[in-house]
Amino acid sequence: MPKAFNDGWAYRDRPAAAAPSAACFYAAQYPHSGLEVWQQRLAAGEIWRNGQQLWGDVALAAGDRLVWHRPPWQEAAVPVLPGPLFDDGDLVVFNKPSGLQVLPAGGLVRHTLLGQLEDQVAGAPRPVHRLGRFTSGLLVCARSSAARAHLSAQLRDSTAAVQLRHRQELLDSSKDQATAPLQKSATSRATLLKHVNKVYRALLMPPLQGSPLYGLAVGQSITIDTPIGRQPHAPLGSLWCAVAPAPDALTASSRFSLLQVRADGWLVAVAIATGRPHQIRIHAAAAGAPLLGDPLYLPGGQARSGALPGDGGYQLHAHRIRLKTLQGEQLDLEAAVPQLLQTQGDAAAGTKSLRMPLRSC
Repeated sequence: MPKAFNDGWAYRDRPAAAAPSAACFYAAQYPHSGLEVWQQRLAAGEIWRNGQQLWGDVALAAGDRLVWHRPPWQEAAVPVLPGPLFDDGDLVVFNKPSGLQVLPAGGLVRHTLLGQLEDQVAGAPRPVHRLGRFTSGLLVCARSSAARAHLSAQLRDSTAAVQLRHRQELLDSSKDQATAPLQKSATSRATLLKHVNKVYRALLMPPLQGSPLYGLAVGQSITIDTPIGRQPHAPLGSLWCAVAPAPDALTASSRFSLLQVRADGWLVAVAIATGRPHQIRIHAAAAGAPLLGDPLYLPGGQARSGALPGDGGYQLHAHRIRLKTLQGEQLDLEAAVPQLLQTQGDAAAGTKSLRMPLRSC
């Protein structure tokens, strides 16, 4: 899709607490713009409160219904979404190209996968999960609320199994510190392999010495279980990063399997049973081997100040997914691997997407 002007966008908010001024509220809510910019937008009549247009700054009460009517702006050019790999009338699976934002964010509202679904695909299916803007590969969508609930439950069940395993490991470690590490390793492998439903390809920086990936041989695997949580970050306010274990931290498991060692980096397959925000990028960085070209996450799993999640440069592809339809049919789908993420075996065999027969809607 070439760059083009949109029709503007309405951003809706309801403050949880009173604020001394609307400009102060918006400057905190949307820190990409400073206080002076929000005062100008208020003076221009872009913001409404409880159905009334504002022409200047005012104090806000908790629960006020606010709408910022952002004027039209030019959206960047983005790739066109190709036709579905699978469509049974309820469930639709696409091979999302790198560079296509899934949901409105980062200045893109119509030039998104959701916008293209609404404009071009019968029944306007909606995404069940997300992929980063510059992550390519399999994206699952659903037309009906029943299908969305069914697919979301599969993802939640997988995550819940990993959370249960983590709680059991904490209990085991409190009982027997000496044997807990071995029990954790065996349990991690069994649980992850049983509940995994997504496999990715990624290109990593060569691991730093001391990394748990350092010394891994081709064909070997290791599970990274670093918790994920919100950390302060400019200019977004906060961002998902690697954190120490804590009650409010999100459990996450990623199993890295080394496929090939190259001069420029390590090619890996990553199996995940949880779908935390930026999970693979964070876990690779936390293990001392960030995705090659990732401008955001640093070794250790913290974020670089000033960088944004939507910045590109890395190679990450959702390669395989396993799920069940509403009818109970198990689907194993595969999206062709981009050339930069292919092994020599892929190149020799000619990697292709596994396209299921399309059914009438």
